[in-house]
Amino acid sequence: MAEAGSLSAPSARSASTLTEPDALAGARDGALISDESLARLVRIARHAGAAIMPYYRIDSGARAKSDGSPLTLADEAAHHVIVDALRAWTPDVPVVSEEGEIPDASVRQSWRRFWLVDPLDGTKEFLHRNGDFTVNVALVEDGEPVLGVVYAPAIDRCWYAGKSLGAWVEAPDAPPTRVHSTPPAEGAPLVVVESRSHPSEALERWLATVPVARRVPAGSSLKFCLVAEGTADVYPRFGPTMEWDVAAGDCVFRESGIDGPRRSPLTYNKPDLRNGDFVVGL
Repeated sequence: MAEAGSLSAPSARSASTLTEPDALAGARDGALISDESLARLVRIARHAGAAIMPYYRIDSGARAKSDGSPLTLADEAAHHVIVDALRAWTPDVPVVSEEGEIPDASVRQSWRRFWLVDPLDGTKEFLHRNGDFTVNVALVEDGEPVLGVVYAPAIDRCWYAGKSLGAWVEAPDAPPTRVHSTPPAEGAPLVVVESRSHPSEALERWLATVPVARRVPAGSSLKFCLVAEGTADVYPRFGPTMEWDVAAGDCVFRESGIDGPRRSPLTYNKPDLRNGDFVVGL
C-alpha cells in the first residue's frame, strides 16, 4: 500500500541540494542515518544506473557474462561510479562490492558498519532485456541494513529506505511515495513473488505447504520491493544468494512496516557472506 509523499521525503531531487561539506560532515560525525544521507545515496544509485543504460541499449545477442561484453562493461562502470562516490563521501567506512575485492572474514569481523554494493543485480534480466535488473546499495550497521537503495534504471523506478525513516518509492514524473506492508493474515491465500530465473524443487515443495492465490515472477532485488509496497505477500528463496544481493531490498522491506520494522530472517557480515534459504514477508 502506498501513500502520497510528504515534503520531508528524501528523494533524488532533494539530493541535488546537498552540498559536499554538509555530506562529509555527516559522514565524519557518524550521522549517516538521515534524510540527507539517504537522498545522497539515491543520487549515487541513479548515477550508476545512468552508467549502465548505454550498455543495456546494445543488443549484442550475448546470453552469458563474458569479458568485454556489454554486461561486463556495465557492471564495471556502475561499480566504479558507486565505489568512488562512497569512498569520497565516507572514507572511513569500508566498501564491499560484488565486483571488487572481498576482504577476508578475519578483517571484516571488527567492522561495525560497512557498505554493501551490487552494481548490477539481475544479470539474466539484463541479458534477456526485460528491465528487471537493479542497482543495489546498502549501509550495514551492527549486523543490519540501515540505509538501502534499489534502483531499476530501465524503468526509472527507485525504492529506498532508512532505519526509522520509512520506505519510499519514486517513479518518473511523480513525487516520492511512502510504501507500507503488513504480514499476511494466518491462513490467507498468499501472493508469492518468486525468482524469474532461478526455479527450484525446494520452492515447489514449500509452495505446496501454503495456500497460494497467485505467483508473480520477478528478477533481482525487485522481489523485496514488491513485498514492501504490498504488491506481494511473501518472497521465498531456496538457493544461494549473497549478502550484496539482498541488503538494499531487505532494508526497504524492513522499513515498510506500519507500526515498526518488519521482521527479517536475514543477517549480515557472515564469514562467507552467503545467505541460506529464506522467506521474507511472514
